[in-house]
Amino acid sequence: MPRTFPDHGAMLLHLFRLLLTLMLAFAGAARAQVEAPESQGGAGNVVAVLYPDIGEPYRSVFSSIIDGIESEARGGVIRYAVGDSFDPQALAAELKRRRVGVVIALGRNGLRAANTLNRDIGVVAGGIVSAPEDHALRGTLISLAPDPALLFARLKSVAPRSRRVVVVFEPRQNNWLIAIAREAAAKQGLELVALEASDIKEAAEHYRDFFAAADGRRDALWLPQDRITANASTILPLVLQASWEQGIVVFSSSVPHVERGVLFALYPDNVALGRKLAAEAANIIEGIAPAHAMQPLREVLAAYNTRTARRLGLDTAVREFDLIFPD
Repeated sequence: MPRTFPDHGAMLLHLFRLLLTLMLAFAGAARAQVEAPESQGGAGNVVAVLYPDIGEPYRSVFSSIIDGIESEARGGVIRYAVGDSFDPQALAAELKRRRVGVVIALGRNGLRAANTLNRDIGVVAGGIVSAPEDHALRGTLISLAPDPALLFARLKSVAPRSRRVVVVFEPRQNNWLIAIAREAAAKQGLELVALEASDIKEAAEHYRDFFAAADGRRDALWLPQDRITANASTILPLVLQASWEQGIVVFSSSVPHVERGVLFALYPDNVALGRKLAAEAANIIEGIAPAHAMQPLREVLAAYNTRTARRLGLDTAVREFDLIFPD
């Protein structure tokens, strides 16, 4: 029986066709992987930070928050400065092009810009005390207002004789915070007396009534971040003079008040706040729905006025405080 020899030319042609088919299939698969997210409308893990286009000293504050975001974010972070006027359509198109999955909105301009975006983009907000009344809250807003629970715990640490806390507040701005404060005070065995004031005149009357009957052995006054009831030019001098004359503990949610004579305050740790915002954004990317609510700030630092402490007969030790006045 005669021997048969393979047709080498035919074999090479077959191998070439097979190799070409495999290469085309691989290229098609790779192209599909690149194009699939956009064609399917899926968002990536890129985070866009919308922050106010503003001058100093506020620019440095927002820059520190963004530094914290970038240190914690698992994907890419894109910065967008938002001025008083911006093009919502251009912003939306740019976010879509960059495959942004979540927006972190800082300040009022950032929140205003975020509220123009489609609902398929998650939003976490921060860098403001409370949401403006004309802005619907799309996701979680981490306020710059320190958590009352932390304020009250610090009060009990530096002035353990305190039993009652009085706060005057403007309800449109701080109703949400006072609700949290009531619960926090009850848990720590403090009586909270919250007095509403719609204007500076009404606030001043509340303060005069408080100081007329205040007992320095048990009463303390809390100044929240409030444009009316903690007004720096009108209310604060009145409160400081009366508190020094009567030996009343006054604590605050604003660090400049401590420099002027308030006993202590808690204030934002901007980098830590940025990390918290990044963690909230990561949860959204992973499919965890955000709470549509304002949360008080727990990422805080503490300031203390030793001269005021000395006048009130309190401990002047500066342990566990981050900023001390006088210098």
